[in-house]
Order: sequence, then C-alpha cells, then structure tokens
Amino acid sequence: MGKDKIVVTRNIPEPIVARLRDAAHVFLWEQDEVAIPREVLLKEASDASAIYTNLTDRIDRELFDAAPNLRVVANLAVGFDNIDIAEATRRGIPVGNTPGVLTETTADLAFALLMAAARRIPEADRFVRDGNWKSWSPMLLTGQDVHGATIGIIGMGRIGEAVARRAKGFEMNILYHNRSRRPEAEQALGAQYREMDDLLRESDYVVLMAPATAETGKMIGQRELALMKPNAIFVNASRGTNVDEEALYDALKERKIWAAGLDVFEREPIGADHPLLALDNVVVAPHIGSASIATRTRMAMITADNILLGLAGERLLHAVNPEVYEK
Repeated sequence: MGKDKIVVTRNIPEPIVARLRDAAHVFLWEQDEVAIPREVLLKEASDASAIYTNLTDRIDRELFDAAPNLRVVANLAVGFDNIDIAEATRRGIPVGNTPGVLTETTADLAFALLMAAARRIPEADRFVRDGNWKSWSPMLLTGQDVHGATIGIIGMGRIGEAVARRAKGFEMNILYHNRSRRPEAEQALGAQYREMDDLLRESDYVVLMAPATAETGKMIGQRELALMKPNAIFVNASRGTNVDEEALYDALKERKIWAAGLDVFEREPIGADHPLLALDNVVVAPHIGSASIATRTRMAMITADNILLGLAGERLLHAVNPEVYEK
C-alpha cells in the first residue's frame, strides 16, 4: 500500500516539510506571493489523505466532496472560520488548529498598532523620508498619550488578557467586554467589566479581539463608532468581518474618531486602492498578528503534529471538533 498524500497549501519551513515527507507524499504550494488557486487545491485534494491549510483557503463541502480519502485537516492558525466544521464533523474528519502558541505575539502586534496609531509613527516615518522635516516644531506630528489612558478590550480571551497585561504596564485604566465576566482577569489586572455601549463611550482606545462568529459579524458599525470619543483610536487585530468597513471609513474620514490600527480586513488581501488606505489616520498591516519567526515556526510544527497524528488515527493535539472522537 502506498504512502498517504498531504496537500500543504503554503510554503512552510523546510525541516517541517521534510518531516511530513518522511511520512507521506507531499504536494507543496511554494508560491508565497499568491494563494493556491481553487482549481489546484481541488485537483490535488482529490487523492489526498490530509490537508495542511490556513485561513485563506476555503475548506467547504465542495472540497470534502472532491477529497473522498480525506482523514484530517489542520489549520495553521487559531481561527478556523475558513473551514466548514459541521461538514467535517459529519464526515468524521478531525480538524486541528494552533491555539495558545500565538497569544503573546498577537498581543504584541495589537499593542504595536495602538502605539503606532496614537503617536502617528508611519506618518512621521513618511514625513522624514519624503524630506519634509525642516526644523523642530512644538506641535509637529503630535499624537495621543498612551500611558494613563483608558483602554477598552472587546473579547477578553487569551489574547485580550495579554493585551491587558501590556496596558497595565502603561498604567492604563483597563475596561473590558466579554460574553461572560472574567473575575480572575478583574482581580489580576484590575480590569473593570462594562456593557458594550459604556465601554465604547469611556475608552480612549478600543481594541477588538473577538472571534469571527455569526454573532460578531459587523459588530462595530455606524452606531458603535458614533458612541466613541472624538479622540478615540480603534484597533482591530481579530477578524475583518467583525467591522463595517464603510462605516469605519466614514468615521475616520469625517474625524468622528481620531485614528485606527488595522491588521485585518473584510476581504483579504486588500488592494492598494482600498478606501481606508487613502486616509492618513489609518495604520495598516497585512494580517501579521502572529508573524514572528519563533511563533510562526512553532505554529507550523503544531500543524504538522496535528496532521501526522490524524493520519495515524490518533487524537489531534488541538481538535476544533473533538466530538468526532465520540462516534
């Protein structure tokens, strides 16, 4: 009997590829600049036993139908909204992800966006590089203070708590909103629970860390933005689908809020003609929340572990749908 086949939809570190090749035939999409085309994914999945995937690949009923030998799917991410979990579960296919490992790195990025937007760092960088710095001036590129300000965190999970720990170091007043109260975070971090509207009204910085679900779709829209302070800075390091981008654009353009730092967008990747990129009070990044060398390498290794365990018929390290093991 021949080896299993693993479809890897992104270039990953060679030692991890080699580890997978020791156990199976590997198809590797090596072009970093573009995502694997849908037709290529469907073709390669037709005789695959495993798919090593990420958030940009749609793993849905069409793909499951095209891959009758599929036994495991593993996402190189903590999120999994790109995968039809219900369909995978119905077919008895475990789905793996990489929770925990990216918490601190993503919190670093969220706080970096907060500080960059507050102190206008990208704008200042362009100002110097374009030769516009002629002399020191008292009010040149003045921004907002971070220390001592009020931060409101929407979604007090692992990453939300990590952001709060960083905020505590800046002596910020920490507010949070979550589906359920977090007494341990309140005690350890001095965080104060608020209903959503109150958090939006009181916060100088609103940091969105909510997962992508049916309930959180466009949870920040025109109404919510109108509740924020005129000097408020909005940071989204969760999912782009959680925000009404047209409403955010209008609020920023009309200076109803002061600035935004965004790592995610409703549709990714965005083009250079995206309306938000025309605004000087927006700091953007290309969905790099977990993009440190150490963290991405660790994520890639965990994803490989999930793949190999699934092929061996063993329980995944991190299974999104553990109910498949109860059948």
